[in-house]
Amino acid sequence: MNHLFHRKKNGGSSSSATQDVEASAADAPVPGAQIGHEDTGEKLSEYSALDRYISNYRDDRSRADEEESETQKKRPKWWQFWKTSSKPAQYNEPAPPKVPEEWLDEDIQTGISSSMVAERRKMSGWNELTAEKENIFVKVLSYFRGPILYVMEIAALLALGLSDWIDFGVIVGILLLNAFVGFYQEKQAADVVASLKGDIAMRCQVIRDGRMQEILARELVPGDVFLVQEGDTVAADARLICDYNKPEDQEIYRRLRAEDKLGHEDEESEKDDDGDQRRGSTYNQQRRGSVHDYRMHSIVAVDQSAITGESLAVDKYLGELVYYTTGCKRGRAYAVAVATAKDSFVGRTADLVQGAKDQGHFKAVMDNIGTSLLVLVLFWILAAWIGGFFRNIGITEPGSQNLLHYALILLIIGVPVGLPVVTTTTLAVGAAYLAKQRAIVQKLTAIESLAGVDILCSDKTGTLTANKLSIREPYVSPGQDVNWMMAVAALASSHNLKSLDPIDKVTILTLKRYPQAREIMQQGWITQKFTPFDPVSKRITTECRLGNDTFVCAKGAPRAILKLSNCTEQQATEYNMEAKDFARRGFRSLGVAYKKNDGEWILLGLLSMFDPPREDTAQTILEAAQLGVPVKMLTGDAIAIAKETCKMLSLGTKVYNSERLIHGGLSGSVQHDFVERADGFAEVYPEHKYKVVEMLQQRGHLTAMTGDGVNDAPSLKKADCGIAVEGSSEAAQAAADIVFLAPGLSTIVLAIKTARQIFQRMKAYVQYRIALCLHLEIYLTLSMIIINETVRADLIVFLALFADLATVAVAYDNAHWEPRPVEWQLPKIWIMSVILGILLAAGTWIIRGTLFLTNGGIVQNFGSVQEILFLQIALTENWLIFVTRGARTWPSWQLVGAIFGVDVIATLFCLFGWLSGSPEITSPPDSWVQSQNGWTDIVTVVKVWLYSFGVTVFIAIIYFILNKLSWLDNLGRKNRSKKDTMVENVLGHLQKLAIEHEKDIKTGKNRFILMEKATDSDDDI
Repeated sequence: MNHLFHRKKNGGSSSSATQDVEASAADAPVPGAQIGHEDTGEKLSEYSALDRYISNYRDDRSRADEEESETQKKRPKWWQFWKTSSKPAQYNEPAPPKVPEEWLDEDIQTGISSSMVAERRKMSGWNELTAEKENIFVKVLSYFRGPILYVMEIAALLALGLSDWIDFGVIVGILLLNAFVGFYQEKQAADVVASLKGDIAMRCQVIRDGRMQEILARELVPGDVFLVQEGDTVAADARLICDYNKPEDQEIYRRLRAEDKLGHEDEESEKDDDGDQRRGSTYNQQRRGSVHDYRMHSIVAVDQSAITGESLAVDKYLGELVYYTTGCKRGRAYAVAVATAKDSFVGRTADLVQGAKDQGHFKAVMDNIGTSLLVLVLFWILAAWIGGFFRNIGITEPGSQNLLHYALILLIIGVPVGLPVVTTTTLAVGAAYLAKQRAIVQKLTAIESLAGVDILCSDKTGTLTANKLSIREPYVSPGQDVNWMMAVAALASSHNLKSLDPIDKVTILTLKRYPQAREIMQQGWITQKFTPFDPVSKRITTECRLGNDTFVCAKGAPRAILKLSNCTEQQATEYNMEAKDFARRGFRSLGVAYKKNDGEWILLGLLSMFDPPREDTAQTILEAAQLGVPVKMLTGDAIAIAKETCKMLSLGTKVYNSERLIHGGLSGSVQHDFVERADGFAEVYPEHKYKVVEMLQQRGHLTAMTGDGVNDAPSLKKADCGIAVEGSSEAAQAAADIVFLAPGLSTIVLAIKTARQIFQRMKAYVQYRIALCLHLEIYLTLSMIIINETVRADLIVFLALFADLATVAVAYDNAHWEPRPVEWQLPKIWIMSVILGILLAAGTWIIRGTLFLTNGGIVQNFGSVQEILFLQIALTENWLIFVTRGARTWPSWQLVGAIFGVDVIATLFCLFGWLSGSPEITSPPDSWVQSQNGWTDIVTVVKVWLYSFGVTVFIAIIYFILNKLSWLDNLGRKNRSKKDTMVENVLGHLQKLAIEHEKDIKTGKNRFILMEKATDSDDDI
């Protein structure tokens, strides 16, 4: 190969064959020439662009940080709610007519013009699904819907019927205030999340005005020619024109288009109204038969699992459709957009389920609590009416001592109108906080799932390790040159500088250390065909020309490359020993080989790549274990590398090859035990990840899964909380529940702590609000039955208002995080709430009993029963939130300020007799003194404050003792490692069977045969 070092950089003379290749390549944009570079007017060849990339490369992360800081400066502050981020205006038009046929005949060399884009967008609108965006009026109305809110609305109508205008006005005011607070808080939180979601917006590379451009996918219009390539999410329903490296195949596409116009069904008939795609597949097969020379190989492979349920990637051929939001797993091709988002297959399917939202376990819990409270309200109303009938109380007697007023009061106090808003606001504010930590929550209920996660399945690269691959000193086969080997490795790499694989990227950038290899790369190479990594062959190959010679360059798994070459036994033994030695040292090995013209493959050597663990990973894994979240490593690396990495991180030594999971002879319960006890798996494929997650879920574990590639999408969807890590593909981000923009495992553990804090706020509020309902229900029902007395309806309404106003600030409280996975534990919540409610009711009864004493006993000097009871109830109920929130952290200033403000207002109500009303005659008669103007003596107010404080302290002591009871603390917790041997064994055996379909030749009928699945073993490293 010495002659290669003496060629000029521009290469020698080229044969006619080479000129033909150059001519054909010139018919389309030069592969990689403009991708990744600003359009400066300078036309760069593929390898010149590659050399410039090596010279000018700087860390993208620092560039991103600079852009982020600039963006943050431009964003409005949280209090500037009237300002919005500048975004393109949305264009919402009625469904457009069918795309004209001539729009689908665009040339891949020129694409469409910028003037055509604006015209076509008027017809198609923006390329994005808008089904989830609600009308602002409908959104506001949603805050008045729900079982709890319906009860308050019934209470308002009842007050209206009783001509109780004050109560009616205050109840309506509570409903309006509740809606405003919920809407405003959700909008503010959504704006924070949306501002960061722009950082992960889908992009695509499109040909317009004769050049390659990168645009936001939402800007795509029908007829646009764009790239579909590995790792990308398909930006629209599109028809494949040709392979990226075979632009001349566009003529075949045009012939197929001509056949369509002569009588074949148009592309819309490929998908009937119910979304069936079989007719389209049959038609495409017929079309393939007319042109025989392009059927041999698929152009791309796409993951359609999200829309068809197919677990394997689907091969797509020239002229076939690829669907919007599916992920490209292999290949690179030109495609023409035939339908944008809302008219795509996915968009039309979304229309069928518009309005259906998956709110998951959180909504089920809230509905459970709301229904239980409604049942309790009906019970207490029934008890009060029965007692009233025995005391000959009329249903509609004048005054407030009648059964309808009793029903009105119990309806108001028995239903926590703020429960939906406070819990949703807490989630929304938590999502906004996570967004500031660069974690984008795609759906609010994912926070609840993340708080309960008890196993984290983590990828190695970029999460446990720094994702900073570096090539150490390579192993070079005897008689070979290291510079030639590095050049071949770079040739056998993707040159798409916009979406370089990390391995290809480090291979190319390592040429900085090998200047002679860079000289070789600049000698006039022409890429003829690039075949990306194939999980079957486990290698990347590139066919390229230099002068009159054709070279095929390959790099990949060491054993896969070894199989290509015809080397001696001694060379093979030395090669394998080096590969094993690299693995033992934690290095990832890549074999490199090439062949020239029709010669044999020549083995050049091994590249040793090292991805060091992140500095904080070991400590973070220990911290995760202390949180009750063990980490299981799932990696595609060889078993030796995986074990070495686990040793470095103190992760555990029980790391197994994925073959033991599938072909290890394990099944049923034994296989589940194996997965549960393992610390990690190596050499995993997407189906292995999916299977691990599924088995852990079957054992009752809440599982989080990290991923970054399109292959991870199925397992991200399957996991209870799918996490797309930094730098993940668009397909992975679309499948995930949470998208992280910050690197490393520490950010995930921080998010788990934050999620548990958010959960603790919601749990404290729910427990507090149930206790408040029970407090007044118990006290007032007994008061109605025993002494025919109640607190006036207008004061009850203000008590409900104060309780909701004060605790909206719970969303901003300094909650603690639990040291183990959390869950609702509804039985425990109800027991604790009932006890708290009884204690509160007892405290109110005690102060009411003292008022029967002469001069009000030790509590009252001067005032009225109504105002004193109102103040005592308001104070003890407001302070109860400090009990249920726990004492591990100091309350936030927002919460303290809100409660103190409400306490001051309640004190003023009592002190000055606001809404004091007129005294009612009760039985037995009271000895309290009613002032003429309704105000209460300051000494009485102070005594009520001190008494209420004493009641709260006593309740806090009881609450603390109850939490120390282990049986109560574990009440309602699910078994996170439940084992059902019979079911697991049955499922395990069923998974080994397959139902095969065939047609009986004699009868012509279909029959189904139960067969054992065939499995192939692969022993490659």
